[in-house]
Amino acid sequence: MYKVGSQAYQQVNLETCVSQASPHQLIVLLFDGALNAIRLAGLYIQKGNIAGKGKAISKAINIIDNGLKSCLDLEQGGEIAENLDRLYHYISHQLILANLHNDQEKLQMCFDLLNNIAESWREIA
Repeated sequence: MYKVGSQAYQQVNLETCVSQASPHQLIVLLFDGALNAIRLAGLYIQKGNIAGKGKAISKAINIIDNGLKSCLDLEQGGEIAENLDRLYHYISHQLILANLHNDQEKLQMCFDLLNNIAESWREIA
């Protein structure tokens, strides 16, 4: 019962954050969501929870592909946008491989790459 209440509170809290966020803050929230999902996938690998790992990695890939990549303006963003697009594609591909092989090192590499970009976004604010 407490778990359901906690999940409902988290959902309301997230919806409030999103509805009140600036475009810059929304990008940071996307990074945070992807990073948390990758971290969670690593914990699931340690515990042998294959279904949880797959779900967490799928969530991270979805955030990267349908959130972060979709925010890129390849026409006006120039070389930076193109490089980010390629990097996001690379990270998504590596996450798929990490999922297939339960590879903690690939997960950590993806986390580190994404976190470097996230840190830069946080510093912009």
